[in-house]
Amino acid sequence: MLVFVQNKHGEALMPCKPQKATKLLKSKKARMVSYKPFTIQLLFGSSGYKQPIKVGVDLGAKHTGVAVTTNDQVLAKGEIEVRQDSKSLLETRRTYRRSRRNRKCRYRKPRFDNRKRQETWLPPSIKSRLYNTFHWIDTFLSLVPYSMLTIEGGKFDIQKMINPEIQGEEYQQGQTLGYHDVRYFVFARDQYTCQVCKKKGGILNTHHIVYRSHGGSDRADNLITVCTDCHTHENHQMGAILWRWMVEGKKLPTFKEGTFMNIFRKRVFTKYPQANMTYGSVTTPRRKELGLDKTHANDAIAISGIQSIKSNEAIRFKIKQFRKKKRSLHEATARKGRKTKNVTSKRNGKNTKQVKGFYLNDQVRVYGKVGFITGFTGTSMAYIKTIDDEYIQKPNKSYKQVSLKDCELLSHNNNWQFVQNL
Repeated sequence: MLVFVQNKHGEALMPCKPQKATKLLKSKKARMVSYKPFTIQLLFGSSGYKQPIKVGVDLGAKHTGVAVTTNDQVLAKGEIEVRQDSKSLLETRRTYRRSRRNRKCRYRKPRFDNRKRQETWLPPSIKSRLYNTFHWIDTFLSLVPYSMLTIEGGKFDIQKMINPEIQGEEYQQGQTLGYHDVRYFVFARDQYTCQVCKKKGGILNTHHIVYRSHGGSDRADNLITVCTDCHTHENHQMGAILWRWMVEGKKLPTFKEGTFMNIFRKRVFTKYPQANMTYGSVTTPRRKELGLDKTHANDAIAISGIQSIKSNEAIRFKIKQFRKKKRSLHEATARKGRKTKNVTSKRNGKNTKQVKGFYLNDQVRVYGKVGFITGFTGTSMAYIKTIDDEYIQKPNKSYKQVSLKDCELLSHNNNWQFVQNL
């Protein structure tokens, strides 16, 4: 991956090789202005030869591919992963808030002047992913001169994905049309067959894949058909088959990501009116012509509009969002290791932000691997994960805690993780 360059006025110039950037820094002709991505600024005047640079963006609900290319060179490529836990955290907060209303708390007068939503309102879970993706698109556009942006959007007909033969007024009718309630629709969808023992007929019940006590909903995509012989108290216990379905994430087909991409596409049109828009039907054959494998970064290379590739380094970056702060002071239930409920407004050990000079989300090297601190335990131990969400453990040990004495601090971070694989 090349190094991004700015002139002394802060304007973007053509990227340079890491070797040249090192010479400029050592000779005091440039200074570092950003680590992620690595960017330097010249301290002397430069004519600054520039040429048009293409930026390709492969939008996704969770992963977004980004590639920076010129005529026949790939200057940078990688993917961005945004958080997916906003909805579950908001539901947890709602649970705490509703429980407070049943306790003896101070009286708050009802307010009705904050119930009207603006026309541009978005659910917080979608807004978070949308704005964070825009942040990184704007960042890469600002790092290169004469940038030409091309974005691949997705357009999904959700009802046609469910029923390919749908037409006319059927678009105004839901899946449960003609059924007494959702329960009977679930039975018909599963062909009156138990999804555990595959026995057909008999007395049937609907089972929540994700229990309501764990935030599950009563929607059809969270319900399956189970017979009374399998829908027992024992099968709901931890480790049993119905519990494992929830833990392993067993789900029926859901189309919420397609809905998100439809919203995303409209917002992109408004945010970047100068961008060229393309779709997957154009990207896929172009990627195959370039001889690239199917990845988000390679899709972005094809989207950028490059006609041939003369130089394509194996180095790619990965950017991942990390939830660094936890602001909940009062918990509804006791946490692991706590014998009593947290009835006083004080933070417990899991909310520790700093131990012995190390902070949450710091990038460290330990046991020959590079990872990020995701939590502290005790007074000298921490949990460390790679950017791919894998724990780094001490060799020949089963526990996950790592001593801070064995960690080498590489850099402090905000709520973003940035790595380059060499």
